[in-house]
Amino acid sequence: MSDSDYVPLLRRIADALDRAAPPPTGGIDLKAADAFVWHPESDWLEPVKRVSRVGLDLLKGIDRQRDQLLANTRRVAQGLPSNNALLWGARGMGKSSLVKAIHARVCEELPGALALIEIHREDISSLPRLLARLREVERRCLLFCDDLSFDGGDTAYKSLKAVLEGGIEGRPDNVVFYATSNRRHLMPRQMIENERSTAINPAESVDEKVSMSDRFGLWLGFHGCDQPTYFAIVEGYASHYGLAMPVEELRAEANEWSVTRGARSGRVAWQFIQDLAGRLGKRLGQTE
Repeated sequence: MSDSDYVPLLRRIADALDRAAPPPTGGIDLKAADAFVWHPESDWLEPVKRVSRVGLDLLKGIDRQRDQLLANTRRVAQGLPSNNALLWGARGMGKSSLVKAIHARVCEELPGALALIEIHREDISSLPRLLARLREVERRCLLFCDDLSFDGGDTAYKSLKAVLEGGIEGRPDNVVFYATSNRRHLMPRQMIENERSTAINPAESVDEKVSMSDRFGLWLGFHGCDQPTYFAIVEGYASHYGLAMPVEELRAEANEWSVTRGARSGRVAWQFIQDLAGRLGKRLGQTE
């Protein structure tokens, strides 16, 4: 083969390498979308054109939590003083769904005012780097970490504490941090008790770990729902998606579904609705 024969091959290789390379870091463009996912390996905020969420009106049994978080988030978007928020408690009761639904509602009220940025739990150590980038932008930002918790030997909580309030620079004025967790203090009781039993000064050691949750000015607890609330969630979904079934029959099937799973929650209700829609031959579009 002559040298000229290699040119098309080399061009194809170069094009493939360009496609495989991470996006250039450069500046952060928060005008590309209303929601983003943080990729620390390339210092890149990936725009999310369509967020997976349910409508705020479909979230039942958490009215107090909804009202408090909505009021706080509106203040974030308006540039007013607001708190970091920790949503903790029972699994499947709408913690992460509430954050995404409230962001959507605020974006409807104040278009372009607030960007939602998701950071994965395993990337918490990169949070200081992300905040340094966000200091450079004007748009208000809602950082969101779903299912945040720390286990034994995990020291990332110290970095998070410093970033939220205690660091020399503090939290950027345009950023608020929301997290969901099944644990009120973000770490298992056993981990706290182990510290109490092995530390030279047990009280100080335990206080350091428990104070992690103190960095959140707004605590919202989510508890398992009772049967009337569970039925209200199921009926709300069924009505929204046009799943025609007599109420008593709908409740009977929903109750049987929850019994087989040993729990009642918003997540269990949604799983039942998916099964029901499939049996009825109905498609479920994403709610807004």
